[in-house]
Amino acid sequence: MPKELGKKVVATNRKARHDYLIIETFEAGLSLWGTEVKSLREGRASLVDGYAFIENGEAWLDAVHIPEYHQGTWNNHAPRRKRKLLMHKQEILKLHSKVKEGGLTLVPLQLYFSDGKAKVELALAKGKKEYDKRQTLRERQDKRESDRAISSRKQLGD
Repeated sequence: MPKELGKKVVATNRKARHDYLIIETFEAGLSLWGTEVKSLREGRASLVDGYAFIENGEAWLDAVHIPEYHQGTWNNHAPRRKRKLLMHKQEILKLHSKVKEGGLTLVPLQLYFSDGKAKVELALAKGKKEYDKRQTLRERQDKRESDRAISSRKQLGD
């Protein structure tokens, strides 16, 4: 069987970029059971309520929904179980110290396969206030309107 190459995105957490200010991103491997991998290969996962935490020097991913494999038997996995993240000890200690300072959290942004291995992109993030979210939406809308105006001018000039 040929080895998979490249990056295949399974799930993205678009809401996280809206709700949080992303400070830094990290890549971590996932320790998964067989039926979880099969379910992910079908492109079925949700990161919406997911978060990561550090406990006893180990990083964990919790509340990420990977549905049961439909062809699985009695030994199928629990959809929202706690999953271990595979990271270097120095990265875990760095994240732990930053989260411990306060005001920061670990949020999964993307779940994907990189060269056949399941990976998750974690973000060290700070929660946005309601007015920050409105300001971001307003900036995006202003940029969209200016792009429309520029493109309409170019069409008139042609």
